[in-house]
Amino acid sequence: MARPKVEFPPPEAIRALADDDGRLTLRVTPGARSEALEVGDGTLLVKVRAKAKDGEANQAVMALLAEALGVATSRLRLLRGATGRDKLVQLPPV
Repeated sequence: MARPKVEFPPPEAIRALADDDGRLTLRVTPGARSEALEVGDGTLLVKVRAKAKDGEANQAVMALLAEALGVATSRLRLLRGATGRDKLVQLPPV
């Protein structure tokens, strides 16, 4: 059975959560049943199927976020939170 396509919030809504320097706060749920991006209270809630093992969840988070924003994964930088659920990501300039 194929996985359903993930529906993303609009890129503008995601970028609106970033601070003036283009840093976006994420709250990640690794090992989720389905992948999703949800706009929360001042943060972006990210659910990924990948387990938090050997950076697999971080790679999945960055790939999902890049797809939602319509940018390459290499344009995003993980500033903080490589081993935790709360992460800070630098977004590319518009």
